[in-house]
Amino acid sequence: MFLPRRLIAVSLTLVLSACADMGHIAPQSALLDPNSLQPGQAIDQAAKAAIEWPRAQWWQALQDPQLNQLMDQALADSPTLRGAQARVRQAEALAGAAEDKTRPQADASVSINRELYSQHGSTPAPLAGNYAWRNQATVTASYDLDLWGRNREALAAALGDVQMASAESQMARLALETALVRTYVQLSYQFTLQDVIERSLAQRARILDITQRRRQAGIGTDVDVEQIKTTLPAGRRQLEQAAESVALLRNQLAALAGKGPGAGAALTRPVLRLDRPLAIPAALPADLIGRRPDIAAQRWRVEAAARRIDAAKAEFYPNVNLVAFAGFQAFGFSHFLDANSQVRGATPALSLPIFAGARLRAQLGNQTAIYDGAVEQYNATVINAMSDVANAVTRTQSLVKQRQLTQQALDTAQRAHALAEKSYQAGMTDAINMLNTQVALLAEEQQQAQNGATELDLYVSLMNALGGGL
Repeated sequence: MFLPRRLIAVSLTLVLSACADMGHIAPQSALLDPNSLQPGQAIDQAAKAAIEWPRAQWWQALQDPQLNQLMDQALADSPTLRGAQARVRQAEALAGAAEDKTRPQADASVSINRELYSQHGSTPAPLAGNYAWRNQATVTASYDLDLWGRNREALAAALGDVQMASAESQMARLALETALVRTYVQLSYQFTLQDVIERSLAQRARILDITQRRRQAGIGTDVDVEQIKTTLPAGRRQLEQAAESVALLRNQLAALAGKGPGAGAALTRPVLRLDRPLAIPAALPADLIGRRPDIAAQRWRVEAAARRIDAAKAEFYPNVNLVAFAGFQAFGFSHFLDANSQVRGATPALSLPIFAGARLRAQLGNQTAIYDGAVEQYNATVINAMSDVANAVTRTQSLVKQRQLTQQALDTAQRAHALAEKSYQAGMTDAINMLNTQVALLAEEQQQAQNGATELDLYVSLMNALGGGL
């Protein structure tokens, strides 16, 4: 009664004693708790006027139907996005291969050989020295007991890779959305800049007409006329540069949408409008890790690396693989399928890592280092995510003050230009003074247009920093 137990105990002792020594190899990095990061004053202030997390179609808040249509085309036809989706399918296929290793395996084989048997070999007469057919049909089944979970951990790691690839696909989608909207905002700015330059050129042309009439009346000089004329080519050059930027941005938008340049040429002037104030959700930073696809991807990378460490540890223990076979074997065809030609057997196999300690410890050390690297990359991604949000909020708060100062400067420049023009018409000042005020006015109008584009760009930056609703 006690003999089988003693045999089992002795067997287990011998088996476990054959396990390789893991040494003291263990991970050295720890995941960062996002709540341990101090959000900072900018985020705290913005959270007081908190909004909901971005929705999936966050760009629709800009209220531009052409942008919405362009985005639909990009999400459907972008080669970059389709490539990311292909990597997800690849990870799923590899996970399927890993899952197959956790199941019983079976295969069948049939071999039909005609062979000349040696007269001096092990084959007896009458086959010795003659040709004969040797036929075999076998079905083999095997099952790895996976006592220590090596295959299960490998499967879990592969499934983590699937989740990571899916998150990376979402990263590619968000990057595409951000690039397209940001480029579209720049297109809108270039159209506005064209308007500013055209107004400036129209003013200069009107001033030139006044100057020419003053010269004809004898109260102006050729010098005044030439001074005005010299400013026109520079203005036309600026207008041409803006037109060039519009054309290049149209081509870039077409490429982002997966289309040719012809599709970009058909784009009309954007009509962007943002009514909502720029603010952030109050649930920062804890919820940020579940919203940003780059953080999610890094977290799944850490999870997969942890599973591979467990799989590497399982390699240190003995493994049992059960193999069974059944079939027919015969010389010639007359008795191939007879009952007496049957073959069958079972061969449980035990593998012991007796002299593999150095190799297994190297594998475990490699997987542990990969885990540590993944953890630190995750921590860096979390820190950068918080920095992205803080930067967007800080720039937004600063832009409010900049817009107020720009408006004040623009009002002053407009008054100065109007006074200089009246003084010039009355002959109380020269053309240089009037041109200087006109250049200052142009600069402030351009700055105001830039501030408008910056506000829209900051909205894009904030949506990207918050994960874009993905």
